[in-house]
Amino acid sequence: MGRYRPPAKKGSPYITAEGMAALEKELDFLWNKRRPLVVKALSTAAAEGDRSENAEYIYRKKELGEIDRRVRFLSKRVDEVKVVSDTPKKTNQIFFGAWIELENDDGILRQYRIVGPDEFDADKGYISMDSPVAIALMKKCEGDEVIIKTPGGVLNYYISRVQYQSFDL
Repeated sequence: MGRYRPPAKKGSPYITAEGMAALEKELDFLWNKRRPLVVKALSTAAAEGDRSENAEYIYRKKELGEIDRRVRFLSKRVDEVKVVSDTPKKTNQIFFGAWIELENDDGILRQYRIVGPDEFDADKGYISMDSPVAIALMKKCEGDEVIIKTPGGVLNYYISRVQYQSFDL
């Protein structure tokens, strides 16, 4: 028996429409495309005889378990998340789904988008609404200064832009 791990804290139940589409796309891919291929490969490997020494059989069985776990998680998560697509009344204030441009003390600009915990992506600048940075930014307005405490130290930022559509548009 493994060591006890307390249950993980559930993330916020909010997601953008794009995030929901990505979850549904992943679920569809795993269930309708990937899983049937793995099941077929598993049955082919099982037909080869002794399963205890059949590496292909053992590998495919593990792979199928991983796919089924992810499908189970995605199915539950899709049912419990709430899609937020409404723009707030105060569009200069930071809420869920906001695109934010921050300027640090050196004049370097950073762009972020506040999204749900299921869709964060550091490469795109998408930060989870449950992250310390997003929590510090919530309800702040364009033109405010914000102090963010991170493990690397304290960061000072000026909020130069807030909008509810991509800066790329």
